[in-house]
Amino acid sequence: MISAGTAFRFLEQDLLLLPQKAIYWAQEKALIVADVHFGKVGHFRKAGIAIPRNMEQDDLALLSDLIYEHQPEKIIFLGDLFHSDMNNDWDWFVLWRSQFPKLEIILIKGNHDIISDKHYTSLGVILHQQLSIGPFLMLHHPLTDPNEQADGGYVLCGHLHPGVSLVGRGRQSVTLPCFTFGKHQAILPSFGKFTGKVAILSRKSDKVFGVLKDKVVAIS
Repeated sequence: MISAGTAFRFLEQDLLLLPQKAIYWAQEKALIVADVHFGKVGHFRKAGIAIPRNMEQDDLALLSDLIYEHQPEKIIFLGDLFHSDMNNDWDWFVLWRSQFPKLEIILIKGNHDIISDKHYTSLGVILHQQLSIGPFLMLHHPLTDPNEQADGGYVLCGHLHPGVSLVGRGRQSVTLPCFTFGKHQAILPSFGKFTGKVAILSRKSDKVFGVLKDKVVAIS
């Protein structure tokens, strides 16, 4: 049984912030995921860098677990689904897709999504540069000016692989992946295991949720 996550009522929508670094949106029966970077392992191995092969399969297995647990009707990927040019890891994605033929898959294209559109459309993946659904505008890149509201709704995006730095009493520090909800946009943590995270500056008015191994906790 996957941990339940943290319920967050926002803009009259019911969001479940999951420790697997995804959001389940109840009203749309949708999983929202950013920055998976499938194929990054294959990309590095092709360059002669030794990376464990099972990292890509772990990410796909985790996505499958979330689908079985929450029974979404769609998955919305907020860009950088695949890391670069097509490599052998694409075959794993094709196999995974075949297990969920009725699942609607939407990709908001990111800067790393350079594989030809025809390969995605052949798998029934719907492509957009941006997409408005309900009160939200799905993007890959964050707003250039976070103080200005975007046309189309409150932004959900990725790209930055955000983290929040915490300092303990003994001055130990740790950086956790995080969900950051600001005035006009929310930035999701990167889903992929092989992606890393960067501590970002947040405003006092931002709502920040840190991601631990099996839970999501409100930090500010």
